[in-house]
Order: sequence, then C-alpha cells, then structure tokens
Amino acid sequence: MYPELMVLPMREELTRLGIQELRTAAEVDRAVANQTGTTMVIVNSICGCAAGRMRPAVRMALEHGRRPERMFTVFAGEDKEATERARSYFTGYPPSSPSIALLRDGNLVHMMQRSDIEHREAADIAAEMKKVFDKYCVAPATAG
Repeated sequence: MYPELMVLPMREELTRLGIQELRTAAEVDRAVANQTGTTMVIVNSICGCAAGRMRPAVRMALEHGRRPERMFTVFAGEDKEATERARSYFTGYPPSSPSIALLRDGNLVHMMQRSDIEHREAADIAAEMKKVFDKYCVAPATAG
C-alpha cells in the first residue's frame, strides 16, 4: 500500500467527476447488487501508464450526452476488500487494474481491462466508452 497522501490525487481525479468511491465490500454490495439500469464500476489504480490514461478518458467520456445512471470506483491495492467484491461482479474476467465495467440490470455488458487501456490514448478509450454508453445507457431527460 502507498501513503494516502500519494493516492489521494488519483482518488479525487474520479470523485471530482461525481463518481462515488466505495471502500468496503458492504458498500460495493449496496451500490451494485440487484440494481436496475446502468452502473459503471471503475477499478482505479496507481499505475502511471494505464491508470494515467484511464482517468482522463473517463472524464472525457462523461462529457457525453449519455452516461451510466450510477457510477462507482474502488482502488486496487488500497481498498482490497472493496476491490475484490467489485471484481466478483465482473463474471468471466480475471482481476485487472485499472478496469472499467458497465453493468445493466445487474449483468455485466461491457468490460474494459488493463490490456484494453494501457496502449491507447485517453481520447481513444473515451470514444469506446461513449459508444458503450450509447448502446446501453438511457438518454438524459430533456427539459420541456
């Protein structure tokens, strides 16, 4: 584990976007289990190469018109219990950090693992996320 002072800016890079951080297995279960609609779960990481591209990509993707109804993050290597529990919802995928999962009605519909992130630019990752949002997320209500 790293000193919290070192990890805090990486945590805040996502929480400033309105993504709720989950730090225990119980928090993960309350947030993810038996939910309807779309839920994005981000496994954050201290890794400079992949996570350093993933976090800006998430920011860019969330500027899109469609986005998940609920958004959460856990921090691999720091909040072990929460991370393990979050990964238990990613059926069929080995542990990977960073990673981004999208669930719809409690079922995993899209998974972006470290191998899908580490050799790409943030804009490319964001473009993929936007396509996934278009496919699975409900358009926001318009004022009428």
